[in-house]
Amino acid sequence: MTAEPRNIDFQAAALVTFLAFLWAGNPIAIKIGLADAPPIRQAWMRFVLGGLTVLAWARLTRTPLRIYRHEARPLLILGVIFTVQIALLNLGVKFTSAGHVSVLLNAYPIYTVLLAHFFVPGDRLSGGRAVGVMIAYAGVVLLFSREFSLQSAYLLGDFVTSGSAFLLGVRTVYLNRAVQRIDPVKLLLAQVAFGVPCYLVWSALFEAADPYRWTSRLALSLGFQGIVVAGFNFIVSLLLLKIYKPSGLAAYFLTTPLFGVFLSWLILDEVITFRLLVSAALVMGGIALASRPTLNPAHPAVVKPPLEEV
Repeated sequence: MTAEPRNIDFQAAALVTFLAFLWAGNPIAIKIGLADAPPIRQAWMRFVLGGLTVLAWARLTRTPLRIYRHEARPLLILGVIFTVQIALLNLGVKFTSAGHVSVLLNAYPIYTVLLAHFFVPGDRLSGGRAVGVMIAYAGVVLLFSREFSLQSAYLLGDFVTSGSAFLLGVRTVYLNRAVQRIDPVKLLLAQVAFGVPCYLVWSALFEAADPYRWTSRLALSLGFQGIVVAGFNFIVSLLLLKIYKPSGLAAYFLTTPLFGVFLSWLILDEVITFRLLVSAALVMGGIALASRPTLNPAHPAVVKPPLEEV
């Protein structure tokens, strides 16, 4: 018999907060890597490293990786969503600040909650959760309002990143259904197997003229993106989800936007504006309300810790 998930304890809370801190560093690592490699080239190199890390874990734990006929179609659909979503993320980082990406990308539960209302049985959008969605979306609108008023160069990147956040919400809902039938490790490796060849072709066609140089800075950036974020974070999150309740874990991942804003200031010397801090606070608070479980225990809320955020 499978043990009931436990309430989160201090050790787990500290570990999840650390994972959120590492996830917050991903846009910063992409931004650093852009000095030496274009965004889509970074994507395929990152996921080669992440895929190899997770594959090593799968072999160590003897996780079966055979793909059955009924799994092929959902894995293909997931691969398409994943490939476009990550491409938009990397392109968005190129055209806006890492702080903006930290807030806009981590607003993806807004779209998850809205889509789950229509596509996940029992995961209804209650009044309280609707208020949470509106508060979080107010944070997104607040961030955009300055770029519109100043016709900022960040505007394109903010739009592209918001598109990535929307697709991440779509992917979260789709994963929620697929993970009931397919092992999460297999889901991740299938996304990588589909995405890497697409990124290779994309980069060869459209980034051939872009400057590229192999440096220790790029190696550290890719190592963090691939081995730490796409590999280590995924594996540890998977282990935590087997022990603790998803709702308890998800609450601590709400710190990711603030960590991202802080790291963008600390590492990239980006300016932290009052508007950015208020936007991050609205997104965090709104998502906290929107992520509250539904009243029907047979159908818990779909918003979970970001296993899908690789």
